[in-house]
Amino acid sequence: MKTLHLDAEELGLDFNACLKLAEANARHLLGEAMLLSFYDRDRNLESPNGVSECHQGCDTPGWIDYAKNRGGTLIVNFQHGRHVFCFMPL
Repeated sequence: MKTLHLDAEELGLDFNACLKLAEANARHLLGEAMLLSFYDRDRNLESPNGVSECHQGCDTPGWIDYAKNRGGTLIVNFQHGRHVFCFMPL
């Protein structure tokens, strides 16, 4: 999967603002796209819930592995993993 790294710390964006920006970038790069998974380090929240339970000690986080195995092609990564969004083209 390709990764778009965005460093927007000085903008003070919260999770929802990062999600909107990630969706806009996914549409620009993939056309119509669907969000497959995400991670929010601030709240230690992942979706789908529990995808990292079987990835303890693995190099690849569960939310990335989940998306990769379901056709994901794009990761939008804010601030070195603070908020991570995985998309697939439709």
